[in-house]
Amino acid sequence: MSESLLKKEFKQSDVQRVRNLVNKDFTAKTKSQTGYQKAYQRHEEGDVWEESGKVWTIKNGIKQNVTKLDAAKKAIRIPLSCPRCGGTMKHHLAKKMYKIHGFCFDPCTVEMEADLRKVGLYEEYEKKMMQGNIRAFASDIEQWVDDFVNTEMSFVTESGDIEDWKSNDNVNKRVIDNLKIYLGHLKDHM
Repeated sequence: MSESLLKKEFKQSDVQRVRNLVNKDFTAKTKSQTGYQKAYQRHEEGDVWEESGKVWTIKNGIKQNVTKLDAAKKAIRIPLSCPRCGGTMKHHLAKKMYKIHGFCFDPCTVEMEADLRKVGLYEEYEKKMMQGNIRAFASDIEQWVDDFVNTEMSFVTESGDIEDWKSNDNVNKRVIDNLKIYLGHLKDHM
């Protein structure tokens, strides 16, 4: 029988690794490396910073992107409980009243309206609410007519031809005149 010879040479790092294992130093490094390492910054709750062209913050322990629409998202978000009384916001009228007043329907809005009735201001409150609705409605109609009159329509036919449908100036003038009469009627009743 011939003697087996180990034909592999050990590197210095291999020898150091075995020494570390024998000495039970399992985390010791055997090589030194070079290279790029990103500087890590620790951020706390509420910090705002810019990274890679975006603005970030930490809310409730979660890293979040700060966008232009955060205010809009916050405005349409309805809480689970009323901020005034702590009641549930489950009812559909509670959601509607939260958008108008900032609190739930029952009991907050009901109590507020009852207090207004006691003081004698409910009719004025009701009138302002209705006038606000009518003004928004009139504004929407005015915008719709403006878009209708000023928009040029073009369509692509089945054969691929582009047809431009120009509106009739007489019809547009009649629509605008009717709109002015209708808006005048609405303003008279406000």
